[in-house]
Amino acid sequence: MRSRGSLNDLTYKSAPGSVKDSSIGLTKLMLFLITFVVGVVIGITSSSHFDRYFQYQAEQFDGNQAVTPEPDRSSVTVVPCPVVPKCEKEDCLSMGNFLAPKNLSHLMTDKELFWRASLRPLKAQYPYPRKPKVAFMFLTRGPLPLLPLWERFFVGQSKKMYSIYVHAIPGFELDVANTSAFYKRQIPSQKVQWGTISLFDAERRLIANALLDFSNERFVLLSESCIPVYNFPTVYRYLTGSQHSFVQSYDEESRYGRGRYSHHMEPHILLRDWRKGSQWFELSRSLAVGIISDTKYYTLFKKYCLPSCYPDEHYLPTYIQKFYGSLNSNRTVTYVDWSQISPHPATFTAENITEDFIQYIRNNGTLCHYNFDRTPICYLFARKFAPTALEPLLNLSLKVMGF
Repeated sequence: MRSRGSLNDLTYKSAPGSVKDSSIGLTKLMLFLITFVVGVVIGITSSSHFDRYFQYQAEQFDGNQAVTPEPDRSSVTVVPCPVVPKCEKEDCLSMGNFLAPKNLSHLMTDKELFWRASLRPLKAQYPYPRKPKVAFMFLTRGPLPLLPLWERFFVGQSKKMYSIYVHAIPGFELDVANTSAFYKRQIPSQKVQWGTISLFDAERRLIANALLDFSNERFVLLSESCIPVYNFPTVYRYLTGSQHSFVQSYDEESRYGRGRYSHHMEPHILLRDWRKGSQWFELSRSLAVGIISDTKYYTLFKKYCLPSCYPDEHYLPTYIQKFYGSLNSNRTVTYVDWSQISPHPATFTAENITEDFIQYIRNNGTLCHYNFDRTPICYLFARKFAPTALEPLLNLSLKVMGF
């Protein structure tokens, strides 16, 4: 009995362990089944996504091969894409193309252009033999009636010493021979209205395009009615040798000066800062960069210098006097006759063109400041000359003006 009892006791005592083992096994089985089911579900889902992905890619590929249906042009604005020349025969990233763009045509907005033109190297030494150039910037409404005189002025001169830029009305194309110094020298232009900020915008556009050529060191603004009164070598030496820019700037207390000031410009521009001067300027490169980089003061003039305030007569004289006074000669190198009472200067026709008259512009006995000294050469250019003045000017150019 004891032996059986011992067996019964043993069996009875081992029963709780068997139940525990069975429970653990069942739990593991359930976990395995759950894991398996979850894996199957994930696999099916992933397979479905892959199928849809490859199907989508196939549809995209097929769609790219298919002919795109013609859009409804009544509701779609078609903008032509610019043709960008490929750099197959020359390196478009070469220093030559960066330092002096060969083609003046571009699709930059004014904002983009001014930003690009404002770049200036901090390193003083140039990585090429730089010869300073004079940028002749023509602001014109159309043709250049005095072009033959200017052609004679430039003939025989190295293009490493000068560059030409023409801002005309949109749509106008300057028709010159491919041997002309003015060939392909027009810049992208916009409409200009006299007496408004758009006139000064055109001047800034000329400056900015000229700044894209890193060899341009001096920048002179001219019109279609301007003439040179000295030959090219004299003009070149005078401008590149100057330590100052030539921007007329003076304080006029009349209604034509201070009377045009707006107190809305305070506190940035005070009445004591307000200046007036000739539109026809000549700038060094450093001042040119500063002018097209300015946004703050330009915005004030755009907003508050409205007719009868003329930005082209006040912005540069005020801005340069305020920030670059020591770098400015405070005079212009372009002769203009304001002796008549009129909003416009005198115009010279064929009857006015004599040897004595041209000599008077060149040297009338007045001495002007030049590099902390004095010189009898005050004016390098003159305006306004009518188209009829061309022939007598050509007859006198060699004898009087030296070209």
